[in-house]
Amino acid sequence: MRNSPFLASVLATVFFLPAILAGCNSHPMTDYRALDKAGMWTSGMEELRKLNVSDAEVTQLVALKNAGVGDEMCIALVTAAHGHKHPFASAESAKKLNSAGYTDEQILAIAKDDKLDVLSGDAIMLRLIGLADSNVQMLLRRRMKGLPTLSSAEIARLKNTELSEKEIIARIENGMTDAEADAEASAREKAQAHSGTGFVRTRARRR
Repeated sequence: MRNSPFLASVLATVFFLPAILAGCNSHPMTDYRALDKAGMWTSGMEELRKLNVSDAEVTQLVALKNAGVGDEMCIALVTAAHGHKHPFASAESAKKLNSAGYTDEQILAIAKDDKLDVLSGDAIMLRLIGLADSNVQMLLRRRMKGLPTLSSAEIARLKNTELSEKEIIARIENGMTDAEADAEASAREKAQAHSGTGFVRTRARRR
């Protein structure tokens, strides 16, 4: 039986559809000159071409390069974003984490969990509070796993009421909620406000 022209047309469309759809998301005309000017090596730009980055992603990467981020880290961040099926658009969050003293490895771990923009602000606050690095990393791991963890604001309040870092971490590991932390912090703040304000009667000197 001979194939009709209509059937042949349908089959051709089905066969080439994946290639057509892939082409819709390709960026063959991306301009890499800004990255070259920002100091990225040719090998780095070749890797980005393989990742099919867009002009918008190049802009993000230029911001990272201007902040002193290395080529390998730039490529790794794009790779992590693409692994989650979206373009890389978190240069600002990565820059802030870098400025706060987080290592490339730590930043990349957050990126691989696709939570750069979600966790960067809290991660920076944890550093500002002055917690030990090991405790900061433990708290971030809990956040990335979705485990109950106090907000940085409540941790700061408890710390300001003179609870030790060890005591705060113990409360977090025992599942303390923000509401419970708020209640304890309020009670401790109230107690501190009234400490040393008791009235003491002084006796008059006898003549």
